[in-house]
Amino acid sequence: MIRDALFGQVPAACALLAWHEADLVGMASYSFVWPAVGVTGSLYLKELYVAAGWQRHGIGTLLMDRLRAVAAQHGCSRVEWTTDRDSDGAQRFYAKLGVPVDEGKLFYRVGLGNA
Repeated sequence: MIRDALFGQVPAACALLAWHEADLVGMASYSFVWPAVGVTGSLYLKELYVAAGWQRHGIGTLLMDRLRAVAAQHGCSRVEWTTDRDSDGAQRFYAKLGVPVDEGKLFYRVGLGNA
């Protein structure tokens, strides 16, 4: 597992795209993080986006379901993400999925000045 996590064929970043005919209506970008529980991996959702006209049509739920399937295919023990405290819509969406907030974690970020 360690060899695969460090030297495997999995790319550093991935995206799921949701299309309606020729229109891109949603996207979930993610990467794999190691280690998680034990020596397993974790799928980290970086961004979930659904176009304004397509929100509340099940696109976000389909993307989240697919993310869990991708995580399982890659032997991950969990899917993790964050959302901004002032993003009420995102928080309502995740609550509707039945996913509780992990109050035991704090998120930190330090800028490197090159981005």
